[in-house]
Amino acid sequence: MTNSGIIYAVNGPIIRTRGDSGFTLHEMVYVGPDRLVGEVIGLETGSTTIEVYEETGGLRPGMSVDGSGAPVSVTLAPGILHQIFDGIERPLTEIGKKSGIFISRGISVPSLDESKRWDTHILVKDGEEIQGGAVIAQVPETPAILHKVMLSPRLSGRVLKPVCDGSYTIKDRLFTLLQDDGTELPITMTQQWPIRTPRPVVRRFSASEPLITGQRILDTVFPIAKGGTAAIPGGFGTGKTMTQHQIAKWANADIIIYIGCGERGNEMTQVLEEFSELTDPRSGNSLLDRTVLIANTSNMPVAAREASLYSGLTLAEYYRDMGYDVAIMADSTSRWAEALRELSGRLEEMPAEEGFPPYLASRLSAFYERAGAMRNLNGSNGSVSIIGAVSPQGGDFSEPVTQNTRRFVRCFWGLDKNLAYARHFPAIQWMGSYSEYLSDLAAWYSANVDKRFMDYRNQMVRILTKEASLMEIVKLIGSDVLPDDQRLVLEIARVIRLGFLQQNAFHPEDTCVPLKKQFLMMDIILYLYRRSSELIHMGMPMSVLKKQGIYDRIIAIKYDVPNAHPELFQDYRKEIDSFYDAVVEQNA
Repeated sequence: MTNSGIIYAVNGPIIRTRGDSGFTLHEMVYVGPDRLVGEVIGLETGSTTIEVYEETGGLRPGMSVDGSGAPVSVTLAPGILHQIFDGIERPLTEIGKKSGIFISRGISVPSLDESKRWDTHILVKDGEEIQGGAVIAQVPETPAILHKVMLSPRLSGRVLKPVCDGSYTIKDRLFTLLQDDGTELPITMTQQWPIRTPRPVVRRFSASEPLITGQRILDTVFPIAKGGTAAIPGGFGTGKTMTQHQIAKWANADIIIYIGCGERGNEMTQVLEEFSELTDPRSGNSLLDRTVLIANTSNMPVAAREASLYSGLTLAEYYRDMGYDVAIMADSTSRWAEALRELSGRLEEMPAEEGFPPYLASRLSAFYERAGAMRNLNGSNGSVSIIGAVSPQGGDFSEPVTQNTRRFVRCFWGLDKNLAYARHFPAIQWMGSYSEYLSDLAAWYSANVDKRFMDYRNQMVRILTKEASLMEIVKLIGSDVLPDDQRLVLEIARVIRLGFLQQNAFHPEDTCVPLKKQFLMMDIILYLYRRSSELIHMGMPMSVLKKQGIYDRIIAIKYDVPNAHPELFQDYRKEIDSFYDAVVEQNA
């Protein structure tokens, strides 16, 4: 028998019931005659506080609230990939078929298709003892991903009467589990998991392998590890969403979870249209075959926005438990924090800085802490990487969400409005951004790309740092008064900025660049720097060197050298040598 209560107060998405309802904390409840979905967020003697994930217009005191007896959970089974969900895992495509372009209040649609039959390969045998997390069956969910059906981490026991390989729905019994207490439980492909509870693992690994994105400034200058965390803060128009789109398209993760949290509807439409047209470089099929989209736009109820991040995170952990590397794009955590602030205000809690609740930091910490590279219960290894966009008002990085996020992530990719207005994308400010994974990943770069990789990276950063200090002088008295060796630093820094850091997302050769080409680009730029330095030390003026046009030729490498033909870099090395010889001969 489910518990129930009676509404006595309604304040936007927050309602209160009077009396002892018997609800438990974080229990899912159904509110009013339309059975709106809600969650218990506060319990006191004689009253219960509930946040409702749908529009509460029309609710009034005296209406009933019914409990479900279970916490707010997501359904985990084959059929998740290639889907578009709202913040509480309701399939928007199916809802659209049922209610039109607007979501009807109280609409009830199964999260996953319960009638579709899946070709299932059973992996357990009669009488076999299995533990929580064990892989019990395999299903080809999409052409790109093999879905590994697992026993819930909370169960264990002996397998009885397993079915044969065949075609089954996610609700069909695969076998009966004889539990330790002697009870028998039918096991299907489906399990429920509370969104606010991390799924258990055996151990956490330290960072050792990069999440390769194909974006040079990320892979080379500020890399993130698989299982790592990163923040992309930036003001309006600086390219947060576009940067996340590029990572989602090209990162070497197995699964992409894209969470549009409080973003504009036209941006989510762009995501849907672009992803449906993209070809997965791994399989040649649609990129959506290994993507899940959670659309919780700014015109949707604010309470569901707060839950959307946890829903996406739980789906990511589920695929991580299968042994996959999962990357989450959360766009944006600022809108999520604003939902916390609005709900906190309606709960009449004491506000902290800028009106955000005092528990903002702990909520952000709990969110990013669920990232990591893990050893799973079934012995496989998987990872969840979290890349969260932050939208500080006016581009002010000192506001609470940015500052608190900075405490809990190890990559900080700060976007600069001046770079964006100058059409330099990605507009990541190389002087204010950082990655704490450099030392962890150095061994991987040395073993898999080139042992000089990190040394070249550090040399380029030093040149950019020198340029920043020299520009303070240039702003005051101009560049003509600088000695030639310092003018060379400015010129090579320009080559690095335009030829390496700047990247064209719409160019077929530049939108995604393999690490080998990134290394060879660094090698050519630094070789040009060494040869030019030799000429400067021989007394050649910088004005003579610039006349040769070699610096602009090197900038154009990113377009002129196809990703599949790294051998062409040798021609540029010969061209630099020819440039050196020509300058020496002309000024002999």
